[in-house]
Parts: sequence; structure tokens; C-alpha cells
Amino acid sequence: MIEYCTNNANGTTTCHGRQDCARNSPCKIEFYESNVCHASGYGEGKDYLGSIVVTPDATCEASFDFATPSFLLGQYFTATATDAMGDTSEFSACTKVAMSGTTPPYCHFENPKCTVGEGGGPCGSAARLMSSTPDASGTGTVSITVNRAGDVSTAATVDYQTVDGTATQKKKYTIASGTLSFAAGETSKTSTILLTNEDLVEGKQTFYVVLLNPTGGITLGDPSSIAITINDRDTSPPTTNPIDDPANFVTQHYADFLSRVPDSGGLAFWTNEITSCGADQACIQVKRINVSAAYFLSIEFQQTGYLVERIYKAAYGDANGSSTFGGAHQVAVPVVRYSEFMPDTQRIGQGVVVGQTGWEQALENNKQNFTAKFVQRSRFLSVFPTSMTPAQFVDKLFMNAGVTPSVSDRQAAINEFGSATTTADVAARARALRDVSENSILNSQEFNRAFVLMQFFGYLRRNPNDPQDTDYTGYDFWLTKLNQFNGNFVNAEMVKAFITSGEYRQRFGPQ
Repeated sequence: MIEYCTNNANGTTTCHGRQDCARNSPCKIEFYESNVCHASGYGEGKDYLGSIVVTPDATCEASFDFATPSFLLGQYFTATATDAMGDTSEFSACTKVAMSGTTPPYCHFENPKCTVGEGGGPCGSAARLMSSTPDASGTGTVSITVNRAGDVSTAATVDYQTVDGTATQKKKYTIASGTLSFAAGETSKTSTILLTNEDLVEGKQTFYVVLLNPTGGITLGDPSSIAITINDRDTSPPTTNPIDDPANFVTQHYADFLSRVPDSGGLAFWTNEITSCGADQACIQVKRINVSAAYFLSIEFQQTGYLVERIYKAAYGDANGSSTFGGAHQVAVPVVRYSEFMPDTQRIGQGVVVGQTGWEQALENNKQNFTAKFVQRSRFLSVFPTSMTPAQFVDKLFMNAGVTPSVSDRQAAINEFGSATTTADVAARARALRDVSENSILNSQEFNRAFVLMQFFGYLRRNPNDPQDTDYTGYDFWLTKLNQFNGNFVNAEMVKAFITSGEYRQRFGPQ
């Protein structure tokens, strides 16, 4: 409701905001001040300041400004809205009084909370209860809007990240993380979060999206988080599982492996692969396995998710895991964790749809931006200090990758630094990291390990040693079996085992 409050040179404090009410029906906005804010982010009415009446336009939204005698910086303002029927809202989110004389540049969510149906909907200042259902593909999305105010004359960015509540990323939505980039003059950006089409009776459930890491001179304003409540459309225990529907099956794979809504051509093609079997159940099972594996094998995933796995391998080598398969022992496992893999993969894949005009350049831009930031992370700098020589830097990358490079491959990576004697050049460090991560030997050596890892990340939405597992025995078993069958996932029955497992199917409905 209140977007910002600032002290003015004339000795007053002005609060600016927006409110949605019934179309063309006046709302009374009452303002309060307090020196505290609840941990929930919502205010309380310690001192009453006054009121104004606003009348929303045809979009059911009204902007307002409210002036009052000046208050100390850091005090909190909050407000309530009373509609024409006399119904009064709860206190709005807290808003701090900002620095004197200016409106500081900041960004914030358009609304602190919203409620949508399982079919999705908008999450903006006019968001209301939704009772929609997914379309024919099973797609449900919720759109969130982040606004920027104050001085918007320069470019700025802010990151966003989903956080589990009673609604979890494993069952209700697809984990989402990314960067919103504001060009000079831009004041609003929208992002989309995918909801899961499931038939479980769970009641209302809530998850959160938070803003973090603002750049370009902006700060986080109120609200810097949004609570998204999903209304359950299911009222009785399900008798079928939506993942058995071909279109839903395909759509969920786009969400789980590519973190996006399917393009119409891709949805139609892969759905037809399954429906072309008619009622032949043996054919359907084979097609579902092949369609499922196609997402890991796709150009889009190979250039995003699989690249991320290799980047972590080149940067940090392997981790050690415990396994009891064939007797208790230690096993070398991929070092990247699910919580790292998902946001990093989404950053490389942001806006990329293979086959659409310009996808190659968008992917290349994303790779460059991602690796440039990756080599500036504190974890990377602790392993690869900028005092290292180019040869030391490159040799360590190849060592971690487990690759003995050709003379030409090694020299090409070293040459990224030109004549420099240190590795302080961020762009050169990023290029050298890509040279090693995209090395053909590493790609071949790591393929089966990554394929097995993605069974846990993609289908089960967890690490291989997270509950219901306690160690890497399952990962070890499937990697051994896949290697025995020379990477033939059909003969190894690996994909089949995961997509028919109770853990996977229970994400969506009954087994």
C-alpha cells in the first residue's frame, strides 16, 4: 500500500503509495506511525496521523500522497483501507521514513502478498483471489512484479529467490531464482514462477519470494518479500495421477529440467510421441522413458544444466560421499548441490528457448555474464587467488576437472590472459574457466555422472544423499549400472525406475 515515506525540506513527511479498491468506489486510507515493526513485516497503529479518501480508476487502482509533520528517520508508517461497505483491511506492510529531502532509489514488490488458484494468476497490486485451473498442458504460473522508485536514471539489478513455506518447491511450485535488470529509466520488471499441477488435497499453502543483492545504487524497499498463497482446488482424494496424462507429463519435464513453460511446438511434438501409441501400454511406457531422457539429452539442458555441473567440477573437483553398495566405502561424487545447481542453471537459461530467433546469442550472453560473476564469488577466489599465474590457474582447473589436456587446449586457456603475469583479469578468468568446462574430454568423462545426478535433481528435486536417502548408495548403484550398460539408460532401466518411483509420483498424486 505505502511505497515510500520521505522527510521534506519544509518540515513535513510525505508518504506515497497505491491502493486497489472496487472500481470507481471511494476508499478511506488511514495512516499510523510507530517506532517498531512486527517480524512479519506488518505495522501496528501506535499514533494516528490522519486520513485521505481516494477513488480508484477503471483498473481498480488509485495513487495517493499523504503529508504530515516531519518524523525521525527510521520511524515506521503503516495504513489501513476502508471500503464503501465499511470493511477495513489489516495494517499494511511497514514503511520506514527515508532520508531528508530526497526519494532514495529503491525497489520493492508491488504487493506484500497475494492468493492465486492452482492454475496461477498475477501477483501485483491488483491481485485477487483466483479460482482458475491449468490449461490443457497443465501449465500454471504466477506473475510477480518488482517496481523501482526514486532516482531511476541509471541501470540497476536485483536478485530474487523463492523460499519454501507450507508450500514446497518439491510439490507445489518450481524453485525460481534470477536477476531482474532495470535499464536506465525502467521502473517495473515482471517474472514468472511455475506452479505444479497436482491433485493432492492439502488446503491453502504458502511460499515466499524474497529480493536480495541490489546493485546500481538502489536499496531494498518495503515490501522486499511477497507471500504467495495457493488455494487448493481439490476437495476429495484423487483417484488418478496427473503425471500419467501425456501433456502434463511433458509440461512437468519442461519445468523440472528447463525451468520454463513449454513452447507450443515442443509441447505438441513430445506429447504426440506418447499419444501416438494409442492404447498400447508397452509402447506408452517406452515412449515415456525416451521422452523423459530427451530433456537431459537436449541441447538446451546440455548447454545450461550440464554446463553448470561441469563448471563446478572444474572449479572445485569432486566431493566425497559414503556408499554401502557392494560394501561400505567412499565414492567420488559431483560437488555441486541442488541448492546451487538450480539458481545457477536458471541464470544461464534465462530467456533461452532453443529454436526461437536469437536463442544462440541470448545463451552466449548468459554464459558470459554467469561465468564473470562465478569467478568473483568468494568461494572461487579462495581456491583461485588472483595472484596465481595463468599457467597455475589453468593447470589447477584441468586437475580439478580430472582432464589431461592436449598441449593446444592448455595453451588456448592460458592465452586468454594475454601477456599478463597474474590472473586478476575477471573476463580472462571467466573465459579460461569456460575453456576447461567445455573441454570435450571433460564432457565425455562426466556425462554418466551428471546423468545420474540429474535423476535426483530433476525428478526428486533433492540431493542424492538427502532424505529419503541417507548417503550416496542409490547414486552409486545407478552410476555403476549405467556404466555397465555403456550409458544405455533404457537397458539400465534407470529413467524408468525414477519416473515410476513412489517418491516421484507422490509429488503429483497417488502412486
